[in-house]
Amino acid sequence: MARMSRLFLGLISGTSADGIDAALVEFPDGPDTAGLRLVAALTHPWDEALRARLVAIGQGGEPQSLDELGRLDVQVGEAFVAAALALLGGAGIRPGQVAAIGSHGQTLRHRPHGAAPFTLQIGDGSVIAERTGIATVCDFRRRDVAAGGQGAPLVPAFHAALLHSPAEDRAVLNLGGIGNYTLLPRAGEVRGFDTGPANALLDAWCLRHTGAAFDAGGAFAAGGTVDAGLLERLLDEPWFALPPPKSTGREQFHLDWVQDRLRGEAPADVQATLLELTAATAADALRAHQPGTARVIACGGGVRNPLLMARLAARLPGVAVESTAEHGLDPDFVEAMAFAWLARETLDGRPGNLPAVTGARGPRVLGVVHPA
Repeated sequence: MARMSRLFLGLISGTSADGIDAALVEFPDGPDTAGLRLVAALTHPWDEALRARLVAIGQGGEPQSLDELGRLDVQVGEAFVAAALALLGGAGIRPGQVAAIGSHGQTLRHRPHGAAPFTLQIGDGSVIAERTGIATVCDFRRRDVAAGGQGAPLVPAFHAALLHSPAEDRAVLNLGGIGNYTLLPRAGEVRGFDTGPANALLDAWCLRHTGAAFDAGGAFAAGGTVDAGLLERLLDEPWFALPPPKSTGREQFHLDWVQDRLRGEAPADVQATLLELTAATAADALRAHQPGTARVIACGGGVRNPLLMARLAARLPGVAVESTAEHGLDPDFVEAMAFAWLARETLDGRPGNLPAVTGARGPRVLGVVHPA
């Protein structure tokens, strides 16, 4: 029997919907991750009209109809296809060389609490498999939610496989649209949870007031001053005091949430305060749940904001704060790599969740497989 290719392709558009990240990863045979290699990666742009609609619905807006929701599911799938094919074309890799695609999709709603908990990511996996000719695994979060979990975060298992150290307590901090931690004690159980908004509010406020999709280099925030009263009102949000496991999304932390707490502050001061909110909630959560942490290893778009990284370090004296780049992992593509890994775990019949992180009743093989 021919040996299965060990190339997997991960696709994700995060809470900020600032682009579709695609990562082609070569894995060694067997369950180990030692020796994995990022073969190629890119961020594929969204069609602006489609992105605007996804952001509007993701922030709590409603689809106009079931017809619109169905169309969006297909359109997002087609956008993910374009990202995958662009990556493969640039890398000179044929679709037949790839074992599977792991597609996170685009989250429209994340409601893991209540009488009928659910999480909804769109981007039709059948469309992706049909157009690429590659087996596609998607819908990773719903099985964990069905098992009583939060369905998020799912990346901590990948973080643990790559970044755990027996010599020190570490934490991996993803600064995407929403911030989330993976806590990696030198001995003991891996834990993880969302910390609250990271780039989602910063990007949205920046777009509203400058027209730029994100605050390049933290320049907009650097032109303002943290407003202590506004920061206190933001931190008073009850969600921040909830114990893990917990997760959240754009449907909770959006500009209307910010607007309700404003008292006429200047736009640059609001940006500075939102940045401080990200740093404060991340630092507070780490002190509460792993106070002996020696090293925070950060990834996601927030790593590119030097002011955010500086404020995080200032709030964590004595803790090394650094990028995953210092550990050989491109900070922009760690999550896309993780969904390539999750696809491998699914096809090999291994669980992809960590119950101590999500709160699920036990380990579960995640995702729905759409054959090539």
